[in-house]
Amino acid sequence: MTLRVFEGHVESLCLLRTFVESICDDLALSHRLCLRHMTGLSLALILGRETFDVTKFGAVGDGVTLDTAAIQRAIDEASKKGGTVAIPAGRFLSGTIHLRSHVNLHLDDGAVLLGSAKRNDYEKIIWYCLISCNKVDDVKITGNGTIDGQGAELAKDVLHMVDTGEIKIPPKGWRPSELDRPELIEMNYCKGVYVTGVTLKNSCCWVQTYRECEDLFLTDLKIDSKSYWNNDGIDVLDCKRVKIFYCDVDACDDGICLKSANPKSRCEDVAISNCKIRSSASAIKFGTSSAGGFKDVTIRDCEVRDTFRSVIALESVDGGTLDNIDVGFIKAVNTGNAFFIRLGHRTLTAPVGRVRNIWLHDMDVQVPLKQPDLGYAFKGPDIATPHNVMPSSIMGHLQFPIENVRLERIKVRYPGAGSTTIAKAPAVIPEYAEHYPEFNMFGEMPAWALFVRHARGVTIKDCSFSADAPDYRPPFVLDDVTKFSASKINISGAKAVAVVRKARATKIDGFTIKQGK
Repeated sequence: MTLRVFEGHVESLCLLRTFVESICDDLALSHRLCLRHMTGLSLALILGRETFDVTKFGAVGDGVTLDTAAIQRAIDEASKKGGTVAIPAGRFLSGTIHLRSHVNLHLDDGAVLLGSAKRNDYEKIIWYCLISCNKVDDVKITGNGTIDGQGAELAKDVLHMVDTGEIKIPPKGWRPSELDRPELIEMNYCKGVYVTGVTLKNSCCWVQTYRECEDLFLTDLKIDSKSYWNNDGIDVLDCKRVKIFYCDVDACDDGICLKSANPKSRCEDVAISNCKIRSSASAIKFGTSSAGGFKDVTIRDCEVRDTFRSVIALESVDGGTLDNIDVGFIKAVNTGNAFFIRLGHRTLTAPVGRVRNIWLHDMDVQVPLKQPDLGYAFKGPDIATPHNVMPSSIMGHLQFPIENVRLERIKVRYPGAGSTTIAKAPAVIPEYAEHYPEFNMFGEMPAWALFVRHARGVTIKDCSFSADAPDYRPPFVLDDVTKFSASKINISGAKAVAVVRKARATKIDGFTIKQGK
């Protein structure tokens, strides 16, 4: 059977991958084993490209010698006609390297690209980074090797630069800015990006950023980054046609984060599936940066554990539009919040954005009584005011409601135990439209399961919410909600169904309630 592969096209690689998976199915190999075998294939052979071994260009790979220049020579030579730059087994110490168009950086088994622990070995593109791509096409990072940023040691050097006055702490800050700490990967304005198979670990800041890229494919990545603050696992800014599949993320900040910094652009046509996430912030987050917005995003079959904030956080606070989001088949245990949907107005120079057409479905979430990320060296921040367990929430803007939200087949198990001796919800929850958005930003909330405010067209169907112990609050509170419909809802551990304030065209029926003690 002949399989034709066209260079530079991510979709053709996907077809090849599907073909290999079908063969592996016939051989009764596991799906993941198949992915690992696919990752390990030499793309140079598949595409008929030449291979350039970095050791042939002077790289030593002893973990001590700085190999930046040698690796860059190999990349520059490969870029002349297109080819694969091979990093063999060894520890190759490096500062910033620049990938070029039509180059595949391939890390063999046992290969480690080791980021320098000296900040001055890095170049600043938009941020400092180990691997830089800027306005290139058809670029790949593949293999079963590791990219290790030595984040803890690098952070010590950054802090030394603070002590010597070379770096300034931002006003009102208490740690060096993200702009002064290197990432592992930064790709800006690229087309045809394919990153697969490698392990990314120990970043000093965000692990990887993709800014205004098109046709971005991230698959089968293992991300382990808990070296310092702001260790986001994956950050995607204003990219189009994005696929993030089979990634395992353990990060001291947001796990997978879509952002939008350009008011004239947005994240669009994004698919995230079969990922495992542990996070000291939110597992999957849209925002905080949200100037242009997010459109046509599908999230499927993800597992979340030991996460401080939300399983899903959908936020527009900088003027962008968040539209047509489909999240389903999510399993989460030991996480602080099931979902948080927020329309705010942090950037006062921009108009208020819009949040609409959200479908959350087939989710199973367990919320603990204690903070769920206690095992992290850099755990989520303590909340300043006393509070009981936070509910999920849909929080629109006073003048611009969140529109058309469907919640279907969602099961959330809460610990209950809400008590007025810990905190008591105020009569009026503040708006805080200009504040940084977080599920706990309002302090004690008046409901234990779901709080909805400033929303129009909210439908809840076939959902269940349970509290293991009695809670002084009702399960639902609706405030300034139009066209709210709830049916086939199971609630256990509740003393009342809902509190409705300023709601219009509201229909609540089909509840099954097991009273709390």
